[in-house]
Amino acid sequence: MARRDDSKYSTRLEDSAKARAEMLAKAKARAEAAKEGADERNKERLAIAAARDERLKLRAEEKRLAAIEEEKNRAANEAARKKAEEEEKIAAAKAAEEAEAKKAADEIAQKAARDAKYAARKERGKKKR
Repeated sequence: MARRDDSKYSTRLEDSAKARAEMLAKAKARAEAAKEGADERNKERLAIAAARDERLKLRAEEKRLAAIEEEKNRAANEAARKKAEEEEKIAAAKAAEEAEAKKAADEIAQKAARDAKYAARKERGKKKR
């Protein structure tokens, strides 16, 4: 920057002091505006953080309730499965018992038929004598 030849040293010092004072005033004004904006931003951040914490609490509560419900469902399914297995065992035992009874009845019927044949053959043998 070219300086004026007719300016005195004291005038130049006064001009530079005024310029520094103006720059300082501008900086203070910007800092004050930033401080006001920072307060607003800080309030917004706090509101956002509070909302986030609330959502996290709600999600945690939902997960807890879902886990409890899942545990109840699992217990009910387990009980139903055990009951079905027990009924299946009872049905299998009953079927095995019925099969055993049928087999015994068939053996008795076969023995009776065999005995009848034997008795008939013996009876025929007596008639010939």
